[in-house]
Amino acid sequence: MLRVALRRKFISSLQCARAYTSTVKTEEALFPHKDEFPSRHIGPRDRDIITMLDALGFKSLDELTDKAVPKSIRLQKPLDIEEPVGEYELINRIRGIAEKNQIWRSYVGMGYHNCCVPHTIMRNIFENPGWTTQYTPYQPEVAQGRLEGLLNYQTMVAELTGLEVANASLLDEGTAAAEALSLCFRHNKRRKLLVSNKVHPQTISVVETRLSSLDLTVEVVDVFDADFSNRDIAGVLFQYPDTEGNVLDFSAISEAAHSHGTLVCCATDLLSLTLLRPPSEFGADIAVGTSQRLGVPLGYGGPHAGFFACNQSLVRLMPGRMIGVTRDAAGRDGYRLALQTREQHIRRDKATSNICTAQALLANMSAMFAVYHGPQGLKDIATKIHNMTLVIAHGLTQDGNTLTHNLFFDTIRIMPKDGVDEVRQRANEKKINFRYYEDGGVGVALDETVTLSDLNDIFYVFGSKATAESIIEKSDVRNLSIPRSEFKRTSPYLTHPVFNSHHSETRLVRYMKTLENKDISLVHSMIPLGSCTMKLNSTTEMMPCSFKHFTDIHPFAPLDQSLGYQQLFAELERDLCTITGYDRISFQPNSGAQGEYAGLRAIQCYHEARGDKHRDVCLIPVSAHGTNPASAQMAGMRVEPVKVKQDGSIDMEDLISKAEKYRNRLSCLMITYPSTNGVFEETVANVCDIIHKNGGQVYLDGANMNAQVGLCRPGDYGSDVSHLNLHKTFCIPHGGGGPGMGPIGVKQHLAPFLPGHPVVSMGGTRSGLGAVSAAPFGSSAILPISWAYIKMMGARGLRKATQVAILNANYMSKLLEPHYQTLFKSETSDLVAHEFIIDVREFKKTANIEAADLAKRLMDYGFHAPTMSWPVAGTLMIEPTESEDKQELDRFCEALICIRQEIRDIEEGKLDIRVNPLKMAPHTQGQVISSSWERPYTREQAAFPAAFVVPETKIWPTVARIDDIYGDKHLVCTCPPILPEYNY
Repeated sequence: MLRVALRRKFISSLQCARAYTSTVKTEEALFPHKDEFPSRHIGPRDRDIITMLDALGFKSLDELTDKAVPKSIRLQKPLDIEEPVGEYELINRIRGIAEKNQIWRSYVGMGYHNCCVPHTIMRNIFENPGWTTQYTPYQPEVAQGRLEGLLNYQTMVAELTGLEVANASLLDEGTAAAEALSLCFRHNKRRKLLVSNKVHPQTISVVETRLSSLDLTVEVVDVFDADFSNRDIAGVLFQYPDTEGNVLDFSAISEAAHSHGTLVCCATDLLSLTLLRPPSEFGADIAVGTSQRLGVPLGYGGPHAGFFACNQSLVRLMPGRMIGVTRDAAGRDGYRLALQTREQHIRRDKATSNICTAQALLANMSAMFAVYHGPQGLKDIATKIHNMTLVIAHGLTQDGNTLTHNLFFDTIRIMPKDGVDEVRQRANEKKINFRYYEDGGVGVALDETVTLSDLNDIFYVFGSKATAESIIEKSDVRNLSIPRSEFKRTSPYLTHPVFNSHHSETRLVRYMKTLENKDISLVHSMIPLGSCTMKLNSTTEMMPCSFKHFTDIHPFAPLDQSLGYQQLFAELERDLCTITGYDRISFQPNSGAQGEYAGLRAIQCYHEARGDKHRDVCLIPVSAHGTNPASAQMAGMRVEPVKVKQDGSIDMEDLISKAEKYRNRLSCLMITYPSTNGVFEETVANVCDIIHKNGGQVYLDGANMNAQVGLCRPGDYGSDVSHLNLHKTFCIPHGGGGPGMGPIGVKQHLAPFLPGHPVVSMGGTRSGLGAVSAAPFGSSAILPISWAYIKMMGARGLRKATQVAILNANYMSKLLEPHYQTLFKSETSDLVAHEFIIDVREFKKTANIEAADLAKRLMDYGFHAPTMSWPVAGTLMIEPTESEDKQELDRFCEALICIRQEIRDIEEGKLDIRVNPLKMAPHTQGQVISSSWERPYTREQAAFPAAFVVPETKIWPTVARIDDIYGDKHLVCTCPPILPEYNY
């Protein structure tokens, strides 16, 4: 009987499994415990899901999502994705993939260098969820740690370049250069720009791609022959040291340019500037580059932090985020994002750029690298590299090889005596990558990881009999060195105490922990930001990002050395195409906004190839995220707004009218689905059809894919192209404001118009569109995160995650219904999608309370605020994601309900209309324990406003409410003087 019972149980299990998969493993029935990642990723337990569904009146997740998602667009069969693997199996599998990459010694340079990443920074920042899971610091009172780190970064960049202000990072060197020349155009409205032919080729390509869409002329020239006298040149860009390593004096060029109203931009190397005169001393107005070699792994091209510095007079035109010093309500120094009115989310198509994601995590790593080493430590690293380069140059030239320039920092260009073929053969034998020029020259770029043994291998490759030891012993190789030249740096840098106090690991660890403890991240509580999808970034997903075979690959290494990466790209592309319904993916865009730009440029190239160059109108609903119109403007399009109805849906009459009005000029429509207002609109397929009938393409913003995966696919219901925010739906962490990742998916007819690259063959593109980012595959080192997420979730897990995201949002909306109005719901289902907007505008009239007051008060409850005043001013947009469990959802709703009661107390006169817990929020520990408390409410009400807020787990804001206006009126964007109470 026992045997029969076991057999029946086995058969039952087998039949159940066959309902989901064609591959059944017998052992699953015998050994029921499985390493199931979806149960770790999805927050609510099955019993909680039943309770939440019951509250909404549904019996199953399928019933809920069948009601929420329009039937006309729902998938009819499961996604064709391989069965999920467990976490331990996943790590073994991806380790095997990683080890297909070959780690050769790469002396290629071109803006990418190996470096010694301090283990303490790698472990305590790059691998630490307390740093990786923070959101962009739009709520500064609970973001003072990363804001201070980024202010250190700005100070480092400004002082090394000698310029007055710097921003908090850009995406990479190439896009920073393009932003610099775009600024030149905005500054003087001239349409011609010059780029030195000695700038890195990938930078030239990005510049040409970006500026051609603005109908600007880019000429690549020998800048020493440039003529500025016609006063028609907006800006000039050169490299210092240049792409071949040559160090030249650009003073005369700068003087000539300035005398005729042209701005001067310099791409440079921060480490070299510890020895070299800074760009400001020969007249540069703007300096750009990458801080990668300051403590950030190569990672096959990214993520890395680009930098941008300029003169104070250009600060309001400067792109990207900038950290400023201001004061809080108690009069103490605090930090915030300065001059936010420049940013795309406010200025839309009139913004200085479309940048929405910076590289905050990587900028913080580089800043901490400078803090750890200090000015002398950085100079020592630079000196070591420079001296080793001198040794190589001396040894190669004494044996008959020809050096093409005499003054350099870390890079030389050699004409080998034995010919390039012989050098290449020996280099391959030693597993060394050099840069090979078309004329037979060979570029050698050294870095801080190089040893004397490496130098001797280089001598062997070039057929030299020299050894590093003999040259050091017998020769004074420093005759041609920078410190003995006119280029020697004499101005001080990194003089602030923060760069001169944390040079032991003990001090550095404590400093990093101090900053980390000032910030709210996902390790503390949910961050319910609508449209931003702050979900679990699992440890298993993150681990491969630190694997040596992923971190130590140069982006321009031959493709046959990156077979592991190529396999990962191919598998991720296949899975993403299956999920979205597109046919091809480009991984080059390294942010969502960059993906928007790349997708729009693909559309424009498609029209041009068909002879429809005149198609330049982009229709965008007025509710769209600010990057949409900003990206369209950057792509050279004319933005035409489309109205939305009172319920937040697209006004179909206005859409039809605009599409027909511009049918001969219509390029595309940009929409977000589910809508920006958090609703599945029934008309989405009709919208796409209208655009196609009028000759346009449909760009679907992928920001809300978290409500679609496994339920519907953009490529099926009419979209032609989308960017995919991998840092949202596909689990790459936000990093305190970056990295992001925005690959684009396209239908087959747009595939030939994906971005190319001048150094690494991308294959299949024929549009002439160059690079949109500096690295051929974008921020490759973080792609294992999304790959791992999909592999561990499988088709069923991905679908359930989407269903639970929709459940969580509707459950919270239902809980809050008696207290706050959900502004938009579907007309047909009375449901929201994966996010919802609560209306708090009435409280301004009844209690003088605004959305910002609720946002600040939530900090006292231990929460980061939802998205504030977007897409509707005076509202809060909430997205819980599938990773938050019922207990956390209930806790957040309880906080909002308690705040509603506080507002009611103001309305009823029980709390003062000016001095109350909301207007005075957030409350710092210092305020609460002060001997003086003169507020008309208790300390307990201020700091412990709900039963779940207890001293043991209390998260304290470290500053009181920040004064934004003061910060913009008194703009300070570098480290302020140390106050006596701070003990560095």
